[in-house]
Amino acid sequence: MSNMEKHLFNLKFAAKELQRNSKKCNKEEKTEKAKVKQAIQKGNVEAARIHAENAIRQKHQSINFLRMSARVDAVASRVQTAVTMNQVSKSMSGVVKSMDATLKSMNLEKISALMDKFENQFETLDVQTAQMEDTMSSTTTLTTPQNEVDMLLHEMADEAGLDLNLELPSGQTSSLASSVASTEQVTHPLLSL
Repeated sequence: MSNMEKHLFNLKFAAKELQRNSKKCNKEEKTEKAKVKQAIQKGNVEAARIHAENAIRQKHQSINFLRMSARVDAVASRVQTAVTMNQVSKSMSGVVKSMDATLKSMNLEKISALMDKFENQFETLDVQTAQMEDTMSSTTTLTTPQNEVDMLLHEMADEAGLDLNLELPSGQTSSLASSVASTEQVTHPLLSL
């Protein structure tokens, strides 16, 4: 197994690992949503908010893992192309050795052009890999938007059949009530008539 094939194997393995991490985050998100529902049913709004933040964070992590998996898989595809081109180049080299002198010089030009193309693709691969690493490093910081947390709290409260507005401190009820009212208008336009 050549060095490039080892790298290809490692890239494919990393992509699968990232997919597994994404699925794990999805499971954690569902677990956190269930905890939100339980906390709301018990009347513990603060714990529900913490579990809702965790659920949103797990959702974002899952998406990021999936995105990184796709990018690593794209790099693996390019490396696979490079490995295949290398094998073709070796095969062509064997053919060239068996040709006579005039055909040999002509095929050497073709091989040279093929190798130039091969090197250009590797340079492109290096640039894209560096770009991908920069992008991944800039997206590692996750934030939990409060409006998504509030929406998830209300969604879990609705599923539990509870009125969440009565359990929140008085300063928070008006903004949450208005966001729930606007959500109901969007989801049920006939009810507003």
